[in-house]
Amino acid sequence: MAQYQRFLSYLFEYEGDQKKENCGFAKIEISGKLEVVTGLHIGGSSAFSAIGAVDSPVIRDKQSDLPMIPGTTLKGKLRTLMAKGFSDSVSAMIGKHDDDPEIVLRLFGNAKKTVQEHRNSRLIFSDMILSNMDELKQLDIHSATEVKFENSINRLTAVANPRQIERVIRGSEFELELIYNVEDETQIQEDFEAIRYGLTLLEYDYLGGSGSRGYGKVKFEDLQAENVIGNLSDEVMQLCNEILSEEK
Repeated sequence: MAQYQRFLSYLFEYEGDQKKENCGFAKIEISGKLEVVTGLHIGGSSAFSAIGAVDSPVIRDKQSDLPMIPGTTLKGKLRTLMAKGFSDSVSAMIGKHDDDPEIVLRLFGNAKKTVQEHRNSRLIFSDMILSNMDELKQLDIHSATEVKFENSINRLTAVANPRQIERVIRGSEFELELIYNVEDETQIQEDFEAIRYGLTLLEYDYLGGSGSRGYGKVKFEDLQAENVIGNLSDEVMQLCNEILSEEK
């Protein structure tokens, strides 16, 4: 029995030393806040709309009935902006996803079927649900959305076509959570610089619909990185956090 216990003790010590020497499989969580600067509209279902109801409601979480930002929305917008930002020509910007610049393919993956050409996404996105409803209530705001009335007017007949669009109000906050899968430790710095660049591009663009009419301006705050799986060095994690906190 004593020999068996000594064997287990040796085995655990050996495994611990191996983990320290090689980070192996690792994940980094990128967290922070996404703040809505101007009314945000990401459409939900309007399959049934009573007379006088909002024409275009926002998407909501089914359990809490709070507005949400789907992970697919953020991922798609970031990929589009980064494909443009890292492209050398206008023609490359409008190509297929599989023809995106290398850094974009590395972070977002591709859809190619063969084992040799397939690329998994290093970034995992999560849905974001409104997180500061209690703070809004303290400001005597009892709804996280507003209804904006708009008109489109026919230039020939001057007939107005009114519509009601629901928007998440300015000052709303959503908890950001991205998971970065470490596949090559030597590429972490370049990848994080690209991620930070993508978030900056989004701050100077818009999220959701009607961005050219003033909707969807957002900003990111309190960005930080945490090694949640694996054993990355303190130096690597410090570098990741420095990149995320860099002034724009």
